[in-house]
Formats: sequence, structure tokens, C-alpha cells
Amino acid sequence: MSADATNPAAPGPVAPVGPRRRARPRIDLRRLGRAALLGPAARDRLPDAIGHVAEAHRAHFPEADLEPLRRAYVLAESSHRGQMRKSGEPYITHPLAVTLILAELGAETTTLTASLLHDTVEDTDVTLDQVREQFGEEVRYLVDGVTKLEKVDYGAAAEPETFRKMLVATGSDVRVMSIKLADRLHNMRTLGVMRPEKQARIAKVTRDVLIPLAERLGVQALKTELEDLVFAILHPEEYAHTRELIAENAGRPGDPLTEVAEQVRGVLREADVPAEVLVRPRHFVSVHRVSRKRGRLRGCDFGRLLVLVHEDADCYAVLGELHTCMTPVVSEFKDFIAVPKFNLYQSLHTAVAREDGQVVEVLIRTHQMHKVAEAGVVALGNPYAPPAEEHSASDGERADPTRPGWLSRLLEWQRAAPDPDTFWSTLREDLAQDREITVFRPDGGTLGLPEGATCVDAAYAQYGEDAHACIGARVNGRLATLSTVLKDGDTVQLLMGQDPASEPSEEWLDHAHTPAARIAIQRRLATRQPAADRAQDAGGDAAPAADSTVRADSTAAERAGADSGTPPVPVPAGAALPAGLDVPASFGPDMASVVVVGRHDAAARLAGCCTPVPPDEITGFAVRGGLVTVHRVECAAVARMRNAGRAEFGVRWGETAACRVTLLAESFGRPHLLADLTEAIALEGVEIVSATVAPPAQQRVRHTYTLQLPDAAGLPALMRAMRNVPGVYDVSRTQPQPPGV
Repeated sequence: MSADATNPAAPGPVAPVGPRRRARPRIDLRRLGRAALLGPAARDRLPDAIGHVAEAHRAHFPEADLEPLRRAYVLAESSHRGQMRKSGEPYITHPLAVTLILAELGAETTTLTASLLHDTVEDTDVTLDQVREQFGEEVRYLVDGVTKLEKVDYGAAAEPETFRKMLVATGSDVRVMSIKLADRLHNMRTLGVMRPEKQARIAKVTRDVLIPLAERLGVQALKTELEDLVFAILHPEEYAHTRELIAENAGRPGDPLTEVAEQVRGVLREADVPAEVLVRPRHFVSVHRVSRKRGRLRGCDFGRLLVLVHEDADCYAVLGELHTCMTPVVSEFKDFIAVPKFNLYQSLHTAVAREDGQVVEVLIRTHQMHKVAEAGVVALGNPYAPPAEEHSASDGERADPTRPGWLSRLLEWQRAAPDPDTFWSTLREDLAQDREITVFRPDGGTLGLPEGATCVDAAYAQYGEDAHACIGARVNGRLATLSTVLKDGDTVQLLMGQDPASEPSEEWLDHAHTPAARIAIQRRLATRQPAADRAQDAGGDAAPAADSTVRADSTAAERAGADSGTPPVPVPAGAALPAGLDVPASFGPDMASVVVVGRHDAAARLAGCCTPVPPDEITGFAVRGGLVTVHRVECAAVARMRNAGRAEFGVRWGETAACRVTLLAESFGRPHLLADLTEAIALEGVEIVSATVAPPAQQRVRHTYTLQLPDAAGLPALMRAMRNVPGVYDVSRTQPQPPGV
């Protein structure tokens, strides 16, 4: 928190980001510094130097007890006395400025007390024990949370480890990060006398870490000013150009936003909807983004309208009036009241079009929503206070706004990132994902995930390291691969295997979007056994099947091997599923008896293309040699032979119930899957004639089995037994694909 000097060449005042309060005199830090040098005031009155803080605090908390602030100022001023900022001002002006920022946002007394003391333990002889004795445990915790770690002890790791310490402290009390954000804002305002390279380094950390944290905590007032200050340092030419655009627009006669604001006021007055309508200028970075998106800017592009009302219902009343009396741009409508953003933001967004084609964006919210939109978690007050009755555990991700889901996930993965470099790089990468989605679990719970997260991320968010056993997912009721990217509002059911020794696939790293998932997968993969040991274990664990080998017909195997480029491989029953295995299927003579109607002497053979079994509806066609081939009536070959003019015969099932059938089992890949399937088949008393196992694709595996059943009536039970094998999500009747398909 070491203070920096005032920057005479710092960016000029940015466009206001909200409605203006009653103007206060401009704060003169030099005057405050001189007041601080004179020493504390008498014990019975508030020092003049914190008068502005007291005034701002009382604006939000009229009944606040100012005595803790007086005592905190006395301790801070006496401790920092003699210390100067690089600009030559007394050091006490820095904690005063930081505290004033928080007071303006509506921080409660404990936060302001800790803010006045936030540098005392770091830069003076004051100890944490002294802070506890004089101000209590809460203030001590906050001061400790924002106190930097010493470079003497941590070297180059001091900065990342300091941020780790602050984030861990924020997990218990979000006010820690509120103080840090205000501290960084004042230091960014007064960065000018630093060397350019140091300015750039601090600005980059602010951009990569502090601004995303301000966004996640919903403190838009701090975030927008930090963005403008960083913009001015890292992109001075673009910043200067944006200033020129804003200045040119301000110099034009007439303001279309003001005209539309007056029109909106008239519409709402006529509808008897009490509301305050304000023009809200965009800040510098926002104007820059709009100019890159739209090219030439027009008057309405430099700001938005803000409509403030008293009740939630009034927000929708305003929306209805605007869409009725003006021309709405329906594609711009968003309802963040019914579905708040992950950072507590609530508002209705819409847009209306003027006759000249300009589009005016409109924000509609209550006064309380606006307070939270500007101040975020700062407006929530004391997280130690008993929760309000309206907040219940059923609110899921938003039940505790001071411990949002993104922060819980961050704290979880940081424990698994022991070295500072990994933590620092992963933190920046995590915070760069600046949008969050909410997905629903089948039990009604929710998971908060960054935009772009996949089913892999959802698995580790829900189950932690138990997600190693995940074998698939259903998204909105439909089967999906683990690589499926989730969207806001999706319902995700994660399918878990039963094997406690399951391991994640290396492919999962390509699909993992969150640090928690990546770190857990990497850690598990690093502890894997050598491949030879795993193969031996896989064979030893497999359950024996009735048939010692899944046989492949040689002629069919050679043909299929030539088509696929993969030589046929016999699969030992009970073996674990190897990647890339291709065992071709064969179709031997039928066993079920078939009677050809009207030709009892005719020989019939079940077609290998559809492998009919009783009680399938069947038909027959004559082929060379007087043989009749029997097909299921829905077989694709039936239509072809009818079109070719083949003689068709009526056929029916005879007395013999034994049959041969081809089944397709679709599953998620996992160790020992083939062994479990063959065991399930064997337990039904069914012989495996041949099998094809396609190479895994996107964690999915297709197994084609030709099976000899002693009784066709057992087919439904067999298919149920195969579906009950963990990882198998579908079993169906099928036929082999002809070569070249």
C-alpha cells in the first residue's frame, strides 16, 4: 500500500458514471496534510481532517457512531507522522483519501475504521495486537488482510503471495477486498511521479487482477474509474483520441440524449409512474469500445438514460410505457432483475430508436438496485451481521452474496496451486474470464461457472476430485459429451461411474476451462502408474466371462480390417477396453426356424443386414439357388429388393426359438468397460459370436456384438442387462455397415 505521488499530468476528470449528488467542496489533500501535521484535535471533538469522511458517512448512516473513526484517525496520524508521500504530502492523506472513497460508496463504520488504519501495521510500529485491543477483532482482521507480505521474506513471490493472502482473507470477509480496491484507486490517481516502467507494471496488474475483481464484486464505480486510469497509462494515444471525441461531442449544440430524456419524463408523467430520469455519460473506456464497434459516433452513443424508480414493479411499468409510446429495439432487451448477474447486478436494459435513426440505450432500476450496481458488495454492509429473513439457503449461488460462487471456486483451486508462479498465472487467466453462467442440477441446485465452461468443468465444480469417475453427462435431458460447452440456464446431469480407481482422460485437459478442473486433472495424471503396470492391473481385475475369447470370423475380419486399415484383434473376455480396438463382426447361419408360406420345402436364411429374431415382423425374398432370405420389414434392403422386382414371399416364425442377433451398445469410455459388458452378456446365458469395438471418439465408444441366444424371448432381458452396465447409455438392434459406408 505504499503511497505514490500526485500526478500533475494524470488523466483529466472522467465523465460522471451516475446521478450527481449535492456538490461538495473539492477535497484539498494539501490542506488535509497540513491539518494532519498539526496533530489530533481535542478528544471531545472530531478532527477537521476527517470532516469530509464524516459527512459522506453520515449521508448513508445518519445515526452512525463516529467515535471509532476519531480514534482510528488519531492512531493513524500519530503513527504516520513524519512519513511523506513522494509528492511531498504527509502520508496520512493517503488513508484519508482511501477512506473517503469507501465512505462515498456507503461502507459501514468498521470498514472505514480499518481503512484509516490499513497501512499502519505495514509501514509503522503499530502491531495487529494493538489494533485488536483498541478496535476489536473485525478491524484487526481487515487490517491484516490488506497488509503486504515483506519482500525480505518472500522475494519475487511477495506480490503473488500477498494477493493470495488477501483473497483468502476476502473469502471470510469481503470487506478486505473493498479496502484494497479503494487503496489501488487512490494510488492509480496519484501515480504520475513514478517511472514510466513502474507505472506500466502497476497498471497491468490493476488491469489483470484488480479490475476483474471489482467487476466480480459489483463495485462498478471503482471499476470504471480504474479502467480509465489504466487506459490512460497503457494506451495514451487512444486515450487522447477518446478525450477528443468526448470534447467534440460536448461542444456540439443540442444534446439528443437530453431531448430523449425529456420525452421519457413526459411519457412517464402522463402514465403516472413516478420516476427520476437521468442522462448517464459513458466513461472513457466505454466510449472507446463503442467507437471500435460502431465506427463514427453520434450524439446518443456517448451516454445512456438511467431511469430510477421505487419498486420492482415500477421497473416493468416503465418498460411497458417506453415500449408502447416509443419505438423499441427489441433485440436490446435484457432482464437482469428476474435473472441477476453473478455480481449482484440488477436492472432492465432496453433501447428506443429516434426518428433520425439514433438508438438510445435505457437502464431501468430501483434506487436500491442502483446503489448495489454502483457499490456492489460495499453496499451490503457487515457480512458478520445476521442475514435478513428473505435470504434463504434455497437461493443457491446468491444465498451468501459476500461469498459468491466464483470466489469459492477461486479459493478451492488456489489451495492446489502451491507455487507462486502457478498461482499468479492461473489467477490472471481465471479473472480474464469476465462473464459467468449459471447451470442447474437435476436436484434443483445450481452451479456458477465461467462462460465457456464444459461438462468437465461442471463435474469438478460439483464433485471435486471425485469427478475423476465421471463417464458422461446429459444436458437439458439429452446425452452430451464431456467436451460440450454449457450455456446459461442449461440443466446438467453428470453421469458417474462406480469404479473408485477411475482416472481422467488426458483429453479432458483440452476441454477443461476452469483452473479447478485443470489442476485436479493434472495432479491425477501426474500420479498415474506406468502404462505396463496399468495394463497388468486391468487384466487382473477383470471378471471372467463364460466364453474365453470373443471370436472373429476370418473372412469377415480380413475384409473389415482392409476397410478400416486396422488388423482384426481377438479380444480376451474380461480385458480392459484398449483404445483403437477394431474386432470385425461376422454373421454365421441362422438358428431360429422360419417357415416360407406356401413353400414348405424352401430353404430360408436370416439376413445378416438386419438379423431378425422372433417376434419381429418379417418378409422374404428369393435369391440365387432358390434360397429365401428373411428380413425385418423395416430393413432398408426390403425397399431396394422390391424396387428391383425380386420375388417376395410371406414368411413366419417356426417352433425353434434360438436365434442370432446383432446389438449396438453405445457407452462412455472407461477402464474395464468391455470386461463388464461381456460379463453381463455371459450372465444372461448368451454366447458372443463376434464383436466390433470402434476407436473411442469424444469419450464415446460403440460396441457391435453378434450374439447367439438360446431363446429369442430373452432378448429384452439381455438388452436391459447391457444397459445397466455403468457407462452404457444405449443398447439397440442394428446391422453391420456395408464396406465403404
